[in-house]
Amino acid sequence: MELPWLSRWQPQLLALLRIMTGLLFLAHPVQKFLAFPTPFPFQPLPTLFAVAGVIEAVAGILIVIGLFTRLAGFIASGEMAVGYFMVHFRMGFWPVANKGEAAILFCFVFLYLAAAGAGTWSVDEARMRNAPIR
Repeated sequence: MELPWLSRWQPQLLALLRIMTGLLFLAHPVQKFLAFPTPFPFQPLPTLFAVAGVIEAVAGILIVIGLFTRLAGFIASGEMAVGYFMVHFRMGFWPVANKGEAAILFCFVFLYLAAAGAGTWSVDEARMRNAPIR
């Protein structure tokens, strides 16, 4: 069953997916660096987790505002793939058992954003609109 009326909202829904995913992704560095809303389990942060937190903070902000979304999405997707295999996969094969569903979902949503771009309501779109035609 097709919903043609819903397809009219595709640009706005892509923007909402991008913004909400970026905001949810930003919760990770906030927890790592600011211990909010709960402290991160490892303190002080091991170097690898600190680097991951910096990637999450920068990519999350860029994705929320829609700036360099394709690059930020690609890097964030890779980080989530690495994070899944380094942390979750070692605890078992099944994502529901190793608590890796969020990492997998982030990985593929970011990969989609890397392919689709930021969409509407983004700095990328505003830059393209104001770019001179060559």
